[in-house]
Amino acid sequence: MNRIKEALDEKVIKHNWLAEKLGKSYNMVNGYVQNRHQPRLEVLYEIAKILDVEMKELLFEIKNDKTGK
Repeated sequence: MNRIKEALDEKVIKHNWLAEKLGKSYNMVNGYVQNRHQPRLEVLYEIAKILDVEMKELLFEIKNDKTGK
């Protein structure tokens, strides 16, 4: 399971824009976003780079407070 959808929502970015930037079809990217398909690590890295987030943010929910909750 990934957090690509949340990252796109936070940045107000559409799936088709990401698909264009990745050079992938809308259907493929939509599969990633809907967690029907998991991207290869190389693709996940590229998504993180495009969205200007750390790759781990696409994999894990990052807690904001110091207690980690």
